Order: sequence, then C-alpha cells, then structure tokens
Amino acid sequence: MSSKDKEENERWLKDTYRPAVEKRPERKDKFTTISGQEVKPLYTPADVQDLDYTTDLGFPGEYPFTRGVRPSMYRGQFWTMRQYAGFGTAQESNLRYRYLLDQGQTGLSVAFDLPTQMGYDSDHPMAEGEVGRVGVAIDSLDDVETLFDQIPLDKVSTSMTINSTASTLLSFYAEVGAKQGVASAKLRGTIQNDVLKEYIARGTYIFPPAPSMRIITDIFAYCIDQMPQFNTISISGYHIREAGSTAAQEVAFTLADGIAYVQAAIESGLDVDLFASRLSFFFNVHNDFLEEVAKFRAARRLWAGIMRDRFAAKNPDSWMLRFHTQTAGCSLTAQQPENNVVRVAIQALAAVLGGTQSLHTNSRDEALALPTEASVRIALRTQQIIAGESGVASTIDPLAGSYAIEALTGSIEAQAREYIERIDRLGGAVKAIEAGFQAKEIEEAAYRYQMEIESGDQIVVGVNSFIVEEEEFAGELLKVDPELERAQVQRVQAVRSRRNQTEVDDRLRALVDAAKGADNLMPIIRESVSAYATLGEVSDSLRKVFGVHKPQ
Repeated sequence: MSSKDKEENERWLKDTYRPAVEKRPERKDKFTTISGQEVKPLYTPADVQDLDYTTDLGFPGEYPFTRGVRPSMYRGQFWTMRQYAGFGTAQESNLRYRYLLDQGQTGLSVAFDLPTQMGYDSDHPMAEGEVGRVGVAIDSLDDVETLFDQIPLDKVSTSMTINSTASTLLSFYAEVGAKQGVASAKLRGTIQNDVLKEYIARGTYIFPPAPSMRIITDIFAYCIDQMPQFNTISISGYHIREAGSTAAQEVAFTLADGIAYVQAAIESGLDVDLFASRLSFFFNVHNDFLEEVAKFRAARRLWAGIMRDRFAAKNPDSWMLRFHTQTAGCSLTAQQPENNVVRVAIQALAAVLGGTQSLHTNSRDEALALPTEASVRIALRTQQIIAGESGVASTIDPLAGSYAIEALTGSIEAQAREYIERIDRLGGAVKAIEAGFQAKEIEEAAYRYQMEIESGDQIVVGVNSFIVEEEEFAGELLKVDPELERAQVQRVQAVRSRRNQTEVDDRLRALVDAAKGADNLMPIIRESVSAYATLGEVSDSLRKVFGVHKPQ
C-alpha cells in the first residue's frame, strides 16, 4: 500500500467514517464473525500488504492451491451433487437413492444407523430402538446387495459415512461390485474412516486409538493395490464444527488428524506419494458467508505446505486438499423451518465459492425429522440452481483479491497453524485427544456462541428474533415405521440360517488370528463378509483382540 493510499485511508477514517458513526451509531459496539473473529468496518490494501500473489495465492491447479485444486474448476465440470440419505431398511433406502439419481443427483452418500456405526447387528440388545432410525440398517452382504440393487456401481461414485466399521462396509461394497461384474479397481467413492474425530466430537468409536489406526492404515495399503480409485479416508471437520468449534478450530483439528493419519501410514511402511492423493476431507459450511469461503481457501493452502514441506511428498497430487462439504445441520431450526431453505442456499453458495469438490445440501425439515422426498428435491434443486443459473461457476475463485477475503483467509490460516503447533507440542493429535485438549477448546467455543445467541448478540431468525406464533409444519414429516426394526431382525436371522456356518466360523477364527498378528486385516475381512459373516460378528471378532475404547 503506497504512502498516498495510507494517507487517504486515514483521511477517510477521520473525516468521513468516524463523524458518520458519531452522528448515527453503528448497530453494535463490536462486529465479529460466528467464530468470534473481529470484523473491521473496511478492508484495504493495508490488510493484505504482506500477501504475495505467487507464493500465497498462485494459480488454480498449482501449489499452494489456494485458488482451487483443478486448473479449470467448475468450467470443466460441476462439483458432485451428493445428497446424504439412508433410513429404515436397505430396500427403502434403495428407493430413495434411485429417486435422487432420477432427479439429477450425481453421486450417492450413504447414512448408516447407529448400530451399524457401532458394530452391532440389528438383533443385538444394544440395537433395540435404534434400527434404521438415523440411517440405513446394514447387517450383512445381503443388505448391501439390496441397497444397490439396479444401481450400477461402475457408473456412480458412492460416499459412505462410516468410521469404526469402515473396513467391513468397504468389503461389503467391493463384494457387491464383484457380483455386478465390476472389478474393485473400477469402483469409485469414499469411506469416511476417520476415527480420531469420533474421540473428539462424535462418539461412534469401538476400539482404542492404536488398533483403530492400524485398521485405517491397513485400508490405505489394501486400496493402493485393490481399489486405487477409492478415497480411503474422509478426514472430517464437519462433526467438529457441529460440536461447536470455530472455523479455525475446524481447520486445525481436522488437519492435525490428517497429519496423524499420514504419519501412521508412513510408519507402517507406506510411501507417502502412494496414498496421499487418495486422502480426502469433509468440512462443514456454516452461516458466516465470507468466513466460510476464506476457511476453505486457508485449509487448502495450509495442507499443501504440510504435505510438501513436513512430509516431503513429491507428487503435486499429494499436496491437494480435496473436500466434500455439507451445509450446517446445527444451523437448522425447528422454528419457522421454511427459513432453512434460505440458510442452506447461502451456505451452499459459500461452499461453491470456496471451491468444494462435492456438496450435500440439508433439507428444510431436518430439525424435525428425516427429510421427505419433497424436501430433498428442494435441497438438490438448490445446488442445481447455483450451478446452472447463478453464473458463479463460470469464473474460477471469483472472490480472490477481495481485501476482506484475503485478510480472513490469512487470519484463519494463522490461527489454525498456531493450534497445530500446540497439538504438536502435546505429542500429536492422539496424545492431545487423550489429554482432552480439542474437546475442551470446542466446548469453550460452543459455550461462547450459545451465550451470544441467548444474549441476542448473535441473531438466529425465528429463535431469538422475528419470532412468530408457531403453527404446525405444513408439510409432511417422514416417520420410520417401527415394524421395520422387526423386519430387519428377521432378515439378519434368516441370513444366518441359510449360510454355510462352518465356513463363517473358519473365516472369523482366521480374522481373530490375523488381528493378533501384523498381517493386513482387509483380505480376511472381505473373505469373511463374502461368506455372509455379519457386521456384528466381524466387529465382535476384533473386539476379542483389541478391546473397546473407554474414555477417561
């Protein structure tokens, strides 16, 4: 910024801005983002004077990828429109998936019920009352065959939001592909497979951290040879943000988990450039539009430096932070739920302007129930309107160069870098988790934000402002039939009754033996599920060896 520009900036503040504010005070004493970062009244070149275009921004498709991971971004093809869905039985969810594909969705995203996530079959006592409630119930290969019936797996990319039992679900998926005549090497998709964030923010873990990390690196190694087009992990900040973190904490804690996974894979003997390009990320997109756009740009730049400089990755593909985004479930309100359509549209636009590779848009009624077909159609149409009508997909990183965007990008990067350095000093992500560091930081941020809502400093339309006398939601709500649980219990019991039990027992014993040793677990897990061993049986076999995680 030239001395003349600085003089002009000072003149404007003194002669124009301050007198105007004294005459007509601003709405509040201090403006901040949702994350609590102060927002200046005006950003100028002085706020980005240390920014170097070549080293800090660069060009799309080139290091440090601040402006996007692909040279042509959405001019080449739109992001994958992937609506997260799954409920009840495999048959019901299959009908929803086929409906969404018919409506123009370009990728599948599978939601699993809690028993599936926790490694319990539907007839286990721990599963009672939860079967098919928050996602689809999957007990055996038979269910996954039904789930993808009439859906050609060589034509779609499938994301599976599954963590502790990711190895089993990936094996189910590969077996269904084989039954369809699709080689494993041609299957495309992503498994979340991110257990560390479960210890931080979500809780659907099974095993202690050490064996959990072993399973994850076994999946990395297996997919290098067998499923090279599959993203072996989706390192997730989404649930960290849903738990109440700030934007910078979301970036920092997610990338710190990513560092832990990369380090573990290298220590297991894998070459970083053989697996790093298949790492993917999963972020939340919240209400603060400019902060969210800046967050994604900061995350890309920070990860590129970590992979190139910290881990000495040589392949530029290893430096890329590719990510899926979901609009913020925690921002949806049960009050005036139609307002959620607007919230989701703003969030989705921020994700696109931030350069996402894949996007799920939440439905208006999700604060009340699982979404109906009408609601998911509106959510999908929101993406399609942004893609086809808004014009924002025609220009790569159109907000680059904005003084506000670049200042926010730099600020979030600096805050996230400081958090990562603190985690490193604690001994890395796993040690920090065991010390409760991330959870404490998130709790404090969540408390501050909630206090701001209750004081009215943070407006939530329909909750603490613009309140109306509530009427019942005019639309239909989706209700999961309780009889579906009984039907699913009968289904898994029928699978057990008709399979070759001797073969199943032999393979599960082999799995226990493999878990006691150091061999890769994926081949024997896949052999077990191909014999129709259930998800619960596979999990129980591993529990015998690894035990279960008990948080302090």
